[in-house]
Amino acid sequence: METGFPQADAEHDFLRTRRRQVLSRLASWLRREPDDVSDILPFGEVVAALGRTGERRLGLQVIALESIVGSVDRTKDFDRSFRPRTPRTRERWERLARAQRRGETIPPIDVYRVGGLHFVRDGHHRVSVAIALNLRSIEARVTEVTTKIDPNGIVHRGDLITKDLRRVFVDRVPLRGRALESIEVADAWAYAELSQAVEAWGFRLMQHESRYLDRETVARRWWSEEYKPVVRMLRQADLIGDRSDTDAYLQLACQRYRLLRTHRWDDEVVDQLRAHPTA
Repeated sequence: METGFPQADAEHDFLRTRRRQVLSRLASWLRREPDDVSDILPFGEVVAALGRTGERRLGLQVIALESIVGSVDRTKDFDRSFRPRTPRTRERWERLARAQRRGETIPPIDVYRVGGLHFVRDGHHRVSVAIALNLRSIEARVTEVTTKIDPNGIVHRGDLITKDLRRVFVDRVPLRGRALESIEVADAWAYAELSQAVEAWGFRLMQHESRYLDRETVARRWWSEEYKPVVRMLRQADLIGDRSDTDAYLQLACQRYRLLRTHRWDDEVVDQLRAHPTA
């Protein structure tokens, strides 16, 4: 309960926030959750995984506190909910809490925006206090960072592996727009196999046409001349099942030479594909 005295209430705010942080860690341990569940997202790793392409300043804006998920350089001091992980920040934290409770003007924070996510450059304690006091928004100077890969789907640090593998795939197979959106694999490591399959297809295409083709051209032609027709045939043959189109295509591409080395496409080959859809 609040006392009405900013000094005492600020002390209680900090102790309550620290207690919640410790209880959250304990709950994660009891549930055997991965270590990165409560980690604040590191800005550097996120933009490296997504592939940074540029940035621009958007100026002062009001942003939702729930959209702040990471930090540029304070990932060890706060958890994912911006609760202090140690008591060493207590003095500064309580000073800001007192100022907030007294209605004093609080300077805006500085953030990077990546998609709909925000990463704090300056103002970690201000964010922590605002969340502890149940505020919903905060003033921020925003710098937008653009990336090759959409940041949607990033929740935990482990999700960066998937994004990084997809970024490497896009570097090797530079699809764009609807074509890129159609590529979806269940296991992110399959992007490497898919890249090799596309590059092999492109090499055979260049041999057939006796000319060099750049990666953009190979990617575009592979999607329209190979991927879409094969997926269409797989659908007609009812060979996709619960998998994504890409997973179904990749399984067929990996098995192509083993199953079709006799240059047949008959019922026996189809039966083998049906019997081993994930081989």
